[in-house]
Amino acid sequence: MIKLFRTAAVAAATALALAACGGGATNPSNVSPTGEIKPREISWLLSRPADGAVINIMKKLADDYAKDHPGFSLNLITTPDRPSYIQKLETLAAANKLPELFDTDATPFAQQLAKQGKMVDAEKLLKTLNVYDSYRPGALDYQRFDDGSLYMIPFQFELEFIWYNKALLQKAGVSVPTSLDDLPAMCTALRHAGITPIAIDGQDQWPLERYIAYQPFREAGPDFIQKLKKGEAKFSDPAGQKTVQWLAALGKAKCFQDGFSSQGYSDAQNQFTSGQAAMYNIGTWELPSLATDKLNPAVRDDTDFFTLPTTQGAVTAANEFVSPSGIGMAVNSKTYDPLVSDFLKFALAKYPAEYAATGALSPTTTVETVLPANATPLYKKALEKANDLGDKQAMPWDTQLDPTTNGRLQQELVLLVQGNITNEQFTTTMDNAVAQNAPKFFK
Repeated sequence: MIKLFRTAAVAAATALALAACGGGATNPSNVSPTGEIKPREISWLLSRPADGAVINIMKKLADDYAKDHPGFSLNLITTPDRPSYIQKLETLAAANKLPELFDTDATPFAQQLAKQGKMVDAEKLLKTLNVYDSYRPGALDYQRFDDGSLYMIPFQFELEFIWYNKALLQKAGVSVPTSLDDLPAMCTALRHAGITPIAIDGQDQWPLERYIAYQPFREAGPDFIQKLKKGEAKFSDPAGQKTVQWLAALGKAKCFQDGFSSQGYSDAQNQFTSGQAAMYNIGTWELPSLATDKLNPAVRDDTDFFTLPTTQGAVTAANEFVSPSGIGMAVNSKTYDPLVSDFLKFALAKYPAEYAATGALSPTTTVETVLPANATPLYKKALEKANDLGDKQAMPWDTQLDPTTNGRLQQELVLLVQGNITNEQFTTTMDNAVAQNAPKFFK
């Protein structure tokens, strides 16, 4: 995994340099191309589950569109594994061979593509299609770059909670934490009761990276990561030191399951759903597993969730936490023509209702989620949290940092939590990584 992220970092740097030299981009502000609609195959480079709702719905909508436009087809090029996908995206960008549509987070690399005119202005596109105002502001904001520009279209909207087992907390004599600072002591009490405190997917690394974002978000707000990634803030600053010390404390209290760094997504979920772990940090995309009768009956009635705890003196509110709209879809300005424009107009008008019918939160507010027949009361409770969100949201750091720094952070985080390095070593290493790599991406 370490080699993979190093390779991805090198590929990103190379791709940025090459992409800067590539030509062929058209005017990204031209969101209403004129001319005849000539059906053909268009492609979408995706990083989504092949059997997921987004892909299944878009397949259906493409087939429906083709009925009135013979010769049209949508070629879905799927690579669900995110590191592998990023390499593919960056390689195609470097060769100036991106397809008509492609997935990307609001990363520094994507922002460079936008600056080079290689992506259609999504805000202007959505406004031209008269659907912009129907989108949840948080769903759009998650896709925005630092300057507020919007070049990706969201297809999801999720809320991230900390799920917990009421019976296990009661057995250990602890309550739902009112502050992030309560977690280390809570973990210690759970361990003393013979209970694994938190199940985490350590293998994929991004779940642990969520935790380092929490304290700075409460302590200094969303601006901290925006400054940190550019070298305008440091891990040695008060907010940075608070999260370093907190992560080290979580590790010392053995908050995560033994051997967490080698356990994957399904391992973590199984630990929680089987009643072996007291808590599990995951989003509403897992509602079918956590809030329906599919959940193990032995833990079903004891399962609940709480939102990200605040801290004393927090500058963000309790109803402000991680609320991502997933990876976004960008539109290649080089291949944008009347056909692509017309298909997007057709698909984006019909997509929200189709998506909400699957039991998921739509990125728009124009449709109501249809609860599955086997939903528990917890399902509706989770969805209702979307109606009371604050204006600020905690951004996952893996979409914010430059790829080289991010790869290094993921390595060092595991070492810090495992107690293999000191707080001072972590701080020095990461501040040096930002200073060395950030200028290459944030000019």
